[in-house]
Formats: sequence, C-alpha cells, structure tokens
Amino acid sequence: MDELAIEVHDLRCAYGDHVAVDRVDLTVARGELVALLGTNGAGKTTMLETIEGHRRPDAGNVRVLGLDPVRDRLKMLPRVGIMLQESGFSGELTTWETADLWRALRSRGGDPDAVLERLQLAHRRDVQVKQLSGGERRRLDLALAILGEPEVLFLDEPTTGLDPQSRRRTWEVVGALVAAGTAVLLTTHYLEEAEELADRIAILDGGRIAARGTMAELVAGMAATISFLHPSGAPSLPPLAGSVATRHGDEIVVTTPELQRDLRTLLAWADTHDLRLQRLRARDGSLDDVFDAVAVAEPVAA
Repeated sequence: MDELAIEVHDLRCAYGDHVAVDRVDLTVARGELVALLGTNGAGKTTMLETIEGHRRPDAGNVRVLGLDPVRDRLKMLPRVGIMLQESGFSGELTTWETADLWRALRSRGGDPDAVLERLQLAHRRDVQVKQLSGGERRRLDLALAILGEPEVLFLDEPTTGLDPQSRRRTWEVVGALVAAGTAVLLTTHYLEEAEELADRIAILDGGRIAARGTMAELVAGMAATISFLHPSGAPSLPPLAGSVATRHGDEIVVTTPELQRDLRTLLAWADTHDLRLQRLRARDGSLDDVFDAVAVAEPVAA
C-alpha cells in the first residue's frame, strides 16, 4: 500500500493572467494531517479545489490515492470525504434523512445514526436542516464528510462558526480519524487549530509555499518575547540578550533568543529593587510569529 495518499507536484493554476497557485509541491501520507494556511487570496481554495478534482490544473500533476482526481473522479470519490465551506444541502430534509441520502449517494456505506452520535447530533436527528443552528449545520457537514470512514479527508475551514466546546469535539473526531490511518488536508484561519491538529504545516503566500514543516521546525527560528508594564520609578533595565522596545507608553517588550536567561535576569532585577512586574508574560515563538514573518519577508522554507 502506498503510504502517500495525496501527491502534488509542480502544481500551477491560473485565472487568465492571474496565477493563483504557482509551482507548488505537497504530499500527505496516510495517518497524517497537513494544514494549509494562508491569507485570503493566497491560493488555498484554488489548490484545494484542484486536488479534490473540481478543476483541472494548468500545469503539474495531482494524485489522490494514486488516482487522477479529474480523470478518475468516479473511482476516487467513494474513497474520499470532502467538507466544503458551505454544503448547500436541502433545508427541508431532516438531519437523519440528509445523512441517509448522502450515504446512498456516496456508495461508501456507513451508519447515519452512529455518525450523528459521534458529532453530537443524535438528539437533532428528526429536525429539519433549516432549523439547525449554524454550528449544528457545520457539524452535520463534518458528519457527512466522515460517513463511511474515508481514506482521505478534505476539510475546508471545518470549525468556522463553532463554539469552543464543539470545536474541541471536532478536533477529537478528526484526531481519531488520523490515528486510524486517514490522510487529512485541512485549511483553517484558526492558527491554534493547526497547532493542535497538524503533523505538518504549509503556509501559502502569493500562490507559493512560503514556509513548511512541523510546528517545531517552523517556530525554531522565531524569537521568544517577554512583556510587562514598566514599574513607576524603576531604574534602568539590566543587560539582556534580547532587544527591548516600548509600546503603548509603559509596556516593555523584550524580543529574545534566550527566553529563560533573560526572564531570570529580569526577575532578579525586580527582586533586587523590590519591584512588581505587572502583566508579566513570557512565551516562546509561535505560529502567529511565523505567519507574520511570511507576510513581511521573502518566502522561506523550514
């Protein structure tokens, strides 16, 4: 069995003179979740639609489970699950009727009752789709996408509109699918979602992958930060490895490659002078920092 469920090589997609995806390579293995991030207009949706087989690439090759997603679409579809940003299902059908109809259309089997239970929708099985809340409809979208346990799952902004509890439950369901061997390609605007779920992350910028790697690889080059309110009447700060800036008048921000050392120095300084560092925060580099760096720098790869 081929371990690579999704293979994208030298993909190019254009709308007239506008190049939306520019010579992109990407792979997703079985049992792996890859998060595709980027600002609006970065090319995420075009790339996802092309991999799903909704449009032909202008150049390059795409394979899903070894199949061409356009030419071999009828062979591919029963083996994949797709969760779009908007489903467009009939509002007149009940939740259960929608799941049962989807099961029949997809020819993949699956138990509508079990999948509704899994997404905490069993108590809404006899409610018309049009009467569901926005979050419930989003959970129904995911339920239909995973019905029959697909080998590959495409998730386009899966937790938009969900409350924190439902978002966490969605993460648990997706994580269990990955652990069972499903390959997942996820797009999301929630960076914490990518941090929580992704084995690897790719950040698109201007149609190209500007950064990619595991979380550890991506944040390895990002500086840590320490921030606090400058105590009134305090003496000058001690020598630090990082750079010091002031924002909003009295907030000190230290950007440092030596988080532990500089934090220890600052705490000793505060203790020596009997100072209280209000709103003290210290954190390592984050995916937010990587995302911001991509927006202002030339493309880099981890």
